[in-house]
Amino acid sequence: MAKIEFFLPMKRIPSATQQTHKVSTRGGKPQFYEPQELKTARLLFRDLLARRKPEAPLDGPVELRVVFSYPPSDMHPWGTWKTSRPDTDNLIKMLKDEMTKLGFWKDDAKVCSESTMKVYGRQSGILIQIWELEEGPSYV
Repeated sequence: MAKIEFFLPMKRIPSATQQTHKVSTRGGKPQFYEPQELKTARLLFRDLLARRKPEAPLDGPVELRVVFSYPPSDMHPWGTWKTSRPDTDNLIKMLKDEMTKLGFWKDDAKVCSESTMKVYGRQSGILIQIWELEEGPSYV
């Protein structure tokens, strides 16, 4: 069973998410585009993740655990949950998309189990853990 685990240290975790796509109209037709903040976040994820990608994409079912760790403050001490925006589902979408493009797995549909957390931690960054899963869960 393959296991991949690494930490991406970051001074600031990007707050731009897939939800920040913009729309304009040209000739009465909608045109979707990415604002610069979103492009910058995508490139940052791609650059950091590219150094950690596996030699070959994981092919079986995968479990993904991601912890977004933000710097603590007087109001938000170390070890407490981050309950403000961005939402975990918005944070994880772009990260998974970039991991798919880089070849961590053949398709993000392979991610059968996932956990995403936001905390105030000792170091700002993103902890990523990936396991190939065995047979289906025993409780089904």
